[in-house]
Amino acid sequence: MASSQSLESLLIEIELLRRQLMEVATKKGFSNDESVQMSQELDQLLNRYQLLERNKHN
Repeated sequence: MASSQSLESLLIEIELLRRQLMEVATKKGFSNDESVQMSQELDQLLNRYQLLERNKHN
């Protein structure tokens, strides 16, 4: 993922991963290894989004 990623493209990536996570977690369970890994990836994307959003206002 590029560090110069736009907020818009990051939001799209977040939404896609969120949908995938919900599908996997619904089928395999929220504590399934794949669900946990996807959740951690989503956390990282959300953290990056918050950082970019915060920096945009500074």
